[in-house]
Amino acid sequence: MADQFSFDVVSEVNMQELKNALDQAMKEIKQRFDFKDSKTEITLKEKEKELVMVSDDEYKLKAVHEIIKAKCVKRGVSLKAFDYGEVEPALSGTVRQVAKIQSGLASDKAKEITKAVKDSKLKVQAQIQGEQVRVLGKSKDDLQSAIAFLKGRDFGIDLQFTNYR
Repeated sequence: MADQFSFDVVSEVNMQELKNALDQAMKEIKQRFDFKDSKTEITLKEKEKELVMVSDDEYKLKAVHEIIKAKCVKRGVSLKAFDYGEVEPALSGTVRQVAKIQSGLASDKAKEITKAVKDSKLKVQAQIQGEQVRVLGKSKDDLQSAIAFLKGRDFGIDLQFTNYR
């Protein structure tokens, strides 16, 4: 029996589910009448962790947003994973918007999570390990309480709890 139990707090996006959601969104866009003969496209840049949306005008771009949101929710991809940039003009009269995809915990968010765990008066310790936070405790009940506490707080990003042991 281990004398310490732990879990990791991470913020990641399931890229396969995101790809599936974007494929479904493109299918719907191709079938919709209001997108007929439009230059609308969605590009996922996995290496840069970016989602690029291009459309004829801001109205259609907003409709693309709504379609992507609906498909992501159905596939279980959190909407907090996207950080949308400004709408900018693109080639041949179209508009483009880039959305950064959240990957890993930023250092300020990791510090905020560890501070919240320490201030919660639970019998657990939290420490930052790269782009994740490890929470240690003597009993699994304390860890369950810590997970419930973190789920109840809104840090502005999507959190997952992994390596529960």
